[in-house]
Amino acid sequence: MPTPASHRLLEHPEREEIRLEPVLHALSDPVRLRIVRELAAAETELSCSYFVLPVTKSTTTHHFRVLREAGVIRQGYRGTTKLNGLRRAALDALFPGLLDTVLAAAEAQSVRQGGEEAGAAGQVTATASG
Repeated sequence: MPTPASHRLLEHPEREEIRLEPVLHALSDPVRLRIVRELAAAETELSCSYFVLPVTKSTTTHHFRVLREAGVIRQGYRGTTKLNGLRRAALDALFPGLLDTVLAAAEAQSVRQGGEEAGAAGQVTATASG
């Protein structure tokens, strides 16, 4: 019988197991890219409730799971709060320059589109509780 804490452990790929294809797939979705941009800007762990996304709670959970299983983020519980952190060091070591290039390209696209996405990214935290 599992202990109460055991169901709260989340599986993550070890650094050596992270592959480019799932990382690129995870970053290809606009909602997931938005999550990654917010984590990169924060440079700290953020709770799931920090993000206000234009999708249902179950879809939000799916997006976080895709990012975690690809090795883009690390999730863990602190008390009852699930925290999310960008695995920047692992990604930079495995795929030098990839994350910075994707983030710069996303920013350039946002600027090119008149800040529509930047405005949407700003809305991600507009009602954040932290």
